[in-house]
Amino acid sequence: MLSGVARVTAMEGSRHLTQLVGSPVHFKCENLQRTGSFKLRGAYVRIAALSPEQRAAGVVAASAGNHAQGVALASSLLGVRSTVFMPAGAPLPKIAATRDYGAEVRLHGHVVDETLAAAEEYARKTGAVFIHPFDHADIIAGQGTVGLEILEQCPEVRTVVVGIGGGGLAAGIAVAVKALRPDVRVVGVQAAGAAAYPPSLAAGRPVAIENPVTMADGIKVGRPGDVPFKIIGGLVDEVRTVSEDALSSALLLCLERAKLVVEPAGASPVAALLGEPESFEGPVVAVLSGGNVDPLLMQRILRHGMAAAGRYLSLRLRLTDRPGVLATLLGALSVVDANVLDVSHVRTDPRLGLTEAEVELHLETKGPEHCAEVSAALREAGYTVMT
Repeated sequence: MLSGVARVTAMEGSRHLTQLVGSPVHFKCENLQRTGSFKLRGAYVRIAALSPEQRAAGVVAASAGNHAQGVALASSLLGVRSTVFMPAGAPLPKIAATRDYGAEVRLHGHVVDETLAAAEEYARKTGAVFIHPFDHADIIAGQGTVGLEILEQCPEVRTVVVGIGGGGLAAGIAVAVKALRPDVRVVGVQAAGAAAYPPSLAAGRPVAIENPVTMADGIKVGRPGDVPFKIIGGLVDEVRTVSEDALSSALLLCLERAKLVVEPAGASPVAALLGEPESFEGPVVAVLSGGNVDPLLMQRILRHGMAAAGRYLSLRLRLTDRPGVLATLLGALSVVDANVLDVSHVRTDPRLGLTEAEVELHLETKGPEHCAEVSAALREAGYTVMT
């Protein structure tokens, strides 16, 4: 059904992660899928299965980005009218892309739950078919084609690692993989600040968490879907959580080492591999589920990732406020090969003496050891360093 619609995305090896894990690690690059994520697969299967009467009524969806674009393109390909509700704060590039794929975009609410309620109300009033992002068997079946491709492209795979939000992708992959290769281990990954699956699995039923918080908006879901929850509970071998620092570092690794633009949700399997590489049996396939990331968010995440990796150092120093002192400081930094990104002065703080100034430095470094070397060199040169 998806032939000629969804791409068979590339499988790329990762030398760095292979060295860490001790066996081959491959990326399943759904960030290179049409619309920039796996979502097109499930959306197309779901909409293609509608009756002629349902298609005539149109479809409606709610999403902050990836599902919105998947539904918009799938609808256009099938000749179905689509309306997509998005939060008022959704990134402008995602809004523009959804419109370009043919959907009517309506901005409503500030969180996805409000947007979802508006879309469901629209469906009740107009008769349009609501296309849920993950809680439907057809959606899960479409996402499961990722698992079939993994087995074809890497038949020797022993572990598949995939991010989990509502659970549609992980459930689909688990069904496909376990049906053909029950020996393959499937590991789900959630952001620690939006991890609804661990408490839900412990309770034996979907449990909602309040105020999920994570930069990984693609897996920022407060409650598991009923349909995927049953599948994940039975077929997914383990669900792990990763921190925001780990997500930032993983995104940075994908960009620098693999030359792949990946959104935080898509980098979650990489974060899990970086955290405990020795615990994964290889060959491993990490599913990079999407690459739709707002450029401004990317800038913040990369800076955060550099800091988490020890490659971004912020320092405050006390100096005598007289000509030439700053030039001397910058000269000392050049000796230890630290790249100065930003410098700011404070002269009016009541804590400072009449002849003192405080300088805040933002530096790019080569890693934790270099950070320590820079700080030590400044102290040896007589500067008072306050990190």
